[in-house]
Amino acid sequence: MAAPTVKLNSGYEIPIIGLGTWQSKPDEVIAAVEYALKEGGYRHIDCAWNYGNEKEVGEGIRRSGVPRSEIFVTSKIWASKLHDVEAALDESLANLGLDYLDLYLVHWPIHLNPNGNHPIFPTLPNGERDVVRDWPLRETWKQMEAMVKKGKVRSIGVSNFSERVLEQDILPYAEIVPAVDQCELHLYNPQHKLVAYLKSKGIVPQAYSPLGSSNSPLLKDETAAAIAADRGLQVSDVLLGYLVAKEIVTLPKSVNPARIKANLEGALAAAKKLTPEDIEKLDGVAASGKQLRLIQPPWGVDLGFENWPVKYATPQ
Repeated sequence: MAAPTVKLNSGYEIPIIGLGTWQSKPDEVIAAVEYALKEGGYRHIDCAWNYGNEKEVGEGIRRSGVPRSEIFVTSKIWASKLHDVEAALDESLANLGLDYLDLYLVHWPIHLNPNGNHPIFPTLPNGERDVVRDWPLRETWKQMEAMVKKGKVRSIGVSNFSERVLEQDILPYAEIVPAVDQCELHLYNPQHKLVAYLKSKGIVPQAYSPLGSSNSPLLKDETAAAIAADRGLQVSDVLLGYLVAKEIVTLPKSVNPARIKANLEGALAAAKKLTPEDIEKLDGVAASGKQLRLIQPPWGVDLGFENWPVKYATPQ
């Protein structure tokens, strides 16, 4: 069962369900990617340099035997590399063993000190993240656009960008409008206003941690459980299908073969079975007192998101 696709503003099609690889251990992700492509019905793999497993993801792609032309591969430029997009992209391409990416994303709207005390999370003497506060994100975006023109990337986008950051730092300067914005989107953090804004700009919303990440409380949600029981579905099917039904590209992560296959099949089944009333009920769950954002790195910068409860003393 192959996932349907969504058309990007670049003209390319992206499968609406992809295999997430964040927190997948290198020794597990090879088999996970191979299985997802060969037997699980997937044609979309989402990865990132920061995940530390690009080489293994590439090996899984090769072992699957699926032609490169049939696979949609995403990676992301890390925050400490925003000053030199081409070098970062070339490293990811070499890791993956590919000569182009289908989608390349700016992982966070933060530039960390590339000459700091750590290649991934440089810190200041006081322990705070070592952020380059005067870096213009539009310069990174200009370099991203150049990668499209060189043919190294088919589509470009962003991740963890709020409406405010897009409006201030990207869209006024962009020749190429971001194709996607990959954010934490799930039952308890639906970000309705952001999703509506993205769609109004022709930017496809993508959901990472759609099941709520590790030890997720979402799987015990009473509303989702009741709908699952009524529709003959698993709760995880409802959580994924809810997003797919809203045309949000959804990226469940697993390294368990049965779970990998069930995520895709269950999501597609649920997207068809959920009624408009079901969607309306699910849309209201977070606002009923369950709003919860699970991914909140301590950047020390106001990213302009709603429901980002961490308060920072340092202004952007």
